[in-house]
Amino acid sequence: MLDQPEKDLTTGGPVRTVQFAEPGTPIIRGVNWAGFLALYWKEVRRFFKVQLQTVWAPSITTLLFLVIFTVAMGRGDHSVLGVPFADFIAPGLICMGMLQNAFANSSFSMLVGKIQGTIVDYLTPPLSVGELLAALVTASMTRAILVGFAVWLAMFFWPGVNVGVSHWWAVIWFGLMGAAMLSLLGVLTSIWAEKFDHAAAVTNFVVAPLALLSGTFYSIERLSPAFQAVSHANPFFYAISGFRYGFLAEADSPVILGALILLAINIGLTLICYFLLKSGWKIKS
Repeated sequence: MLDQPEKDLTTGGPVRTVQFAEPGTPIIRGVNWAGFLALYWKEVRRFFKVQLQTVWAPSITTLLFLVIFTVAMGRGDHSVLGVPFADFIAPGLICMGMLQNAFANSSFSMLVGKIQGTIVDYLTPPLSVGELLAALVTASMTRAILVGFAVWLAMFFWPGVNVGVSHWWAVIWFGLMGAAMLSLLGVLTSIWAEKFDHAAAVTNFVVAPLALLSGTFYSIERLSPAFQAVSHANPFFYAISGFRYGFLAEADSPVILGALILLAINIGLTLICYFLLKSGWKIKS
């Protein structure tokens, strides 16, 4: 009698046993697209709720750079790389605005969670490290693209400025690679930082100087050899020079070399962010 299988009193058949996965065993196979999109839209909605501050204000600030510098340089009387000065700095300003806002978005996301104690909202959902990192980076790139489009649209209708595109592939590649680079740097900053002052320090002492000294407002051909070498060590320079090539078909550096350098930098930053997130450094402790 003891060897007889137990019967389900409802169906009269044998009792079915439920097999539970071992702790730590993933249940979702492949990519958790639903979770990835949920976090992505959460990050997009977060900055879009205050779009006057996150999208339109940076666009106005970037446009003011164009107005001030073109007036200071005598409108269309000064030329760089064979084009009017306004046409020269316009693409660089668009790219610079994209880079700065990509960093601002990604450096805020996890940092505010650490400070407010809501970091568990990023750690407890069934998302892999790669899915978490991809959602944060693509959301920041979305903000960068929106800012870049808003600045380009304003410059398109601005008198005396030509922002027509010559090479779409360069605009897309260098725009996306530059935005991804700063998004990853922002994620790295949010992992390391323990308070807003830390993130502000990176913005003021790393991002802002590299952006302003990237050849946005000048051609490095006019610099001394020593300063040209310093400019070539600046990754922002390759993003802005390549992005400008997409508009003017002129660049301060070999375009293909710059494209490969940005790709290598993004791969390196992705690996660093991935392993830091996986280890839980300054996040889970």
